[in-house]
Amino acid sequence: MKFFIDTAEISEIRELAATGLVDGVTTNPTLIAKSGRDFIEVIGEICSIVKGPVSAEVTALDAEGMIKEGEKLAKIADNVAIKVPLTLDGLKACRHFSDKGILVNVTLCFSAAQAILAAKAGAAFISPFVGRLDDIGQDGLQLIEDIVTIYENYPQFTTEVLVASIRNPMHIVDSAKMGAHVATIPPSVLKTLVKHPLTDKGIDAFMADWAKTGQKIVA
Repeated sequence: MKFFIDTAEISEIRELAATGLVDGVTTNPTLIAKSGRDFIEVIGEICSIVKGPVSAEVTALDAEGMIKEGEKLAKIADNVAIKVPLTLDGLKACRHFSDKGILVNVTLCFSAAQAILAAKAGAAFISPFVGRLDDIGQDGLQLIEDIVTIYENYPQFTTEVLVASIRNPMHIVDSAKMGAHVATIPPSVLKTLVKHPLTDKGIDAFMADWAKTGQKIVA
């Protein structure tokens, strides 16, 4: 499974990219607005830090506007993925960019039917939002399983399932079990993956035993 970071905070991206665990980044206008910086400038800086896809979202709602904005965003760097909403206009824009070999992330997916449309439009990534479905009493992970199963039935579909709106580590683990290709993860959730009380307990015991020896590996 690939790990994307869901943030526009440069310091967080640099910190996590240094671990070698980051395969890409997803952003949106809301995340960049929180940073208080220029949209184009932020996307460019992120693309210089991370070699993998960096999703940059259009703000227009009509296909023509999405295409104009997307073409400008695509010029920022070779690893920009144009992010469009799952609407008919978004799918038109998706086909335009996919035909030109530009990566497209179709976002705001809440049904398997929508995911089929995105794959037929040539999307590189489909972003189903598990957390938001859970919030309204629906099973977000069931949607992931449904999409993965459908895509596996059709080898001509090359769209990768990018699990979004992740709220906890189990969203990631369960999605990985189902065969989802990518998880886009808030930095705070990604950092929790490494935590386990038995790991901490083991380190404490090791350090206590090592201290008793009075030795040092490096003087």
